[in-house]
Amino acid sequence: NLGEDEPGQDSFQPVGQLEASTQRCPETLQMDVFRECTDNMRVETLHREQMNCLQRHSWSAATLKVLSSMPSRIAGTNSAAVVSRRARHSSQLHRHQTSSHDSSHPSRPIQDDIVQADMEEISNEENKREQLVSNLRGLTVSEGMRKLRAMPLSLADKMEIRRLAFSDVAGSSLRNIPCYSRLSVYISRTGRHCLYSCLPVLSSLQLWHSPMKRLSGRFGTGVLSYFLFLRTLLLFNLLLFVINGLFLVLPQAINPPPPYDSHLDTLTGLELLTGTGFLSESVMFYGYYTNTVIKTCRAADSSHSSTSESCDTDKSQIVPYSIPAAYLFTIAIAFFIICIILVYSMSTSLGRSFRVLKSNGNLAVNVFCSWDFKVSKKMSVRLQSEKISTELKELLSEMISGDDAKSCMQRLCRLIVHLIAWVTCLVSISLGTMAVNYLSEYAVDQNPFRETKLLLLSTVVSGINLLLPGLFNLCAWVENHDSPSVRVYVSVFRNLLLKVSIVGVLCYRWLGRIAVEPERRNLQCWESFVGQELYCLLLMDFVFTVLYTFLGEFLWRLFSMRVLKRNRKPVFDIARNVLELIYGQTLTWLGVLFAPLLSAVQIIKLFMLFYMKKSSLLLNCQASRKPWRASQMTALFLSLLCFPSFLGAAVSVAYTVWMIKPSSGCGPFRNLTTMFQSGQLWAQELENAHPILSWLSWAYNSLVENPLFLFLTTGVFLMVIYFHTQVVDGQRRIIRRLEKQIENV
Repeated sequence: NLGEDEPGQDSFQPVGQLEASTQRCPETLQMDVFRECTDNMRVETLHREQMNCLQRHSWSAATLKVLSSMPSRIAGTNSAAVVSRRARHSSQLHRHQTSSHDSSHPSRPIQDDIVQADMEEISNEENKREQLVSNLRGLTVSEGMRKLRAMPLSLADKMEIRRLAFSDVAGSSLRNIPCYSRLSVYISRTGRHCLYSCLPVLSSLQLWHSPMKRLSGRFGTGVLSYFLFLRTLLLFNLLLFVINGLFLVLPQAINPPPPYDSHLDTLTGLELLTGTGFLSESVMFYGYYTNTVIKTCRAADSSHSSTSESCDTDKSQIVPYSIPAAYLFTIAIAFFIICIILVYSMSTSLGRSFRVLKSNGNLAVNVFCSWDFKVSKKMSVRLQSEKISTELKELLSEMISGDDAKSCMQRLCRLIVHLIAWVTCLVSISLGTMAVNYLSEYAVDQNPFRETKLLLLSTVVSGINLLLPGLFNLCAWVENHDSPSVRVYVSVFRNLLLKVSIVGVLCYRWLGRIAVEPERRNLQCWESFVGQELYCLLLMDFVFTVLYTFLGEFLWRLFSMRVLKRNRKPVFDIARNVLELIYGQTLTWLGVLFAPLLSAVQIIKLFMLFYMKKSSLLLNCQASRKPWRASQMTALFLSLLCFPSFLGAAVSVAYTVWMIKPSSGCGPFRNLTTMFQSGQLWAQELENAHPILSWLSWAYNSLVENPLFLFLTTGVFLMVIYFHTQVVDGQRRIIRRLEKQIENV
């Protein structure tokens, strides 16, 4: 019986297992449905948590939509769903495989169903891919690439589809291209690749590229804008020096005037500061240039340059080179070229400063796209990290900046403080201007020594320019502006008022007093005297800048660290230093008519100033405690350089050329009523001597002497600036409307 019972029990075991397995199938299906529901709930929960995390930052609805749909946020949910689905399939297979040890026959249909579902899914994907490839083959290569680029696929899938769709087309197109065309395509590709590879090298060859990166990373864009502006001024002066040197200084140096007095050879050291002595009879100043006409004779055996009396009338001559005409036209053309470059630079900087995108978009770009992965050196990595950190601080400070709520009493007190500060600044500017006027009219003219006159006036003017900006900074500290950018703009405006007032008084002295009555001051060549005063002012401005850098930055740092026992350094004064640059450049443009090589002095000054300011900034200064972004600072500096500085200098030079009588005993315009008359005489002589060049005389009469051309040129420049700003403003308005439409969706 026992032997019969055991086989009976064994025979009933598979039936029980089969019943258990058949009973387990509905439960398995219910568990699968439950797992799918939990997966979907988990994905929705993750998505809800991400949205709540984003909403904590109080961003707009459009920003929340963009951030929530980014690949970095949906990758986790998609990967979780895929992993859970794969785990469910693997658990089903593992469960059915374990049950197959007991009974392989009943579990095979379930395995076949799963495998069949997977095969159907794979076949559907392959069919979709084949259909996509066939659709792309029906399009042109450019249209197909554009559509493929817009598809939401991974990069590997796009590369595979492109290979399947366009490999035959590319091969056939390459076979149909002639050999020379294929060679030209390869050469153009190679050249483009070489150009792109050389772009980083070319950018690193820019003047002061590495120091600029270092200063930008440590001190921000506000300090960087000062050094960029300094480099721009250096390029302007290089252009002015090259034009004057090639067409004016070099021809006169090759044909020098008769020797000057020997008593001017005495060297006392003051000549380098005042421009007197041997420098007054050099190519530096106006009085050295002559009114001769250089003619080159074509002789049978040789050619030599001489004046008009040395050439025979029967010999062929090249076009005569008139020094007075070269003096006039060289300066006029240099000013015209600088005006074009200034207008173009100002219009582009205005368009760049009034950015179309908001700071939030720039913040996203800096967060996700600012790192350069080609950087490998430790120093470069550190500089780039400092730069990105500073930019993010500036953007965040701009985003969170806002006016604090103040009571009416606080606003009234703040308004009274502002009024007192402005009255103090205006009174100090008026007193400084009156002091310069009194000194230039009475005290200087009563001094019999010429060197003392020059040094006294330039020292007083430079001293006022050194002391009053300190008073402006004290008033700004009392006002306590909330925004650092507002403080910089206010300081720029106050310093600009000071510089414009002083330069206006000096221009009235030069053009309204000295040029009108030179005999009253015993001046045989008033142009050289004005050039010497401008030369002395430029040098003394540099000397006082060095003194301010040493006294105001270096000694203050030592006093703060050793006496006050504070580890605090002064902040770089952007407004003061920028206005010093504009002041020096205004003196250069004013003096180029009276001292053609004054631009060379300005070039040397700017070179020394860059390295001195850079060293002082790294050693004695610290970054601002309130980070701020100088988004419109470069445009402001170029606007100030264009309108008050260049426009004022151009008007003064034009007034001198058209209205004031030149000296009768020196210079290229002697014995003429005005400097402008030399151009008329040159045009008449050119038309009489060379009738074939009569078109030059017509161009001179139509363009230079006709005021309509000047007004039209000025109008075109103003229209370019206006239209450029209007286009940028229109783009900004359109994008604002689109952003509102996105938020309302």
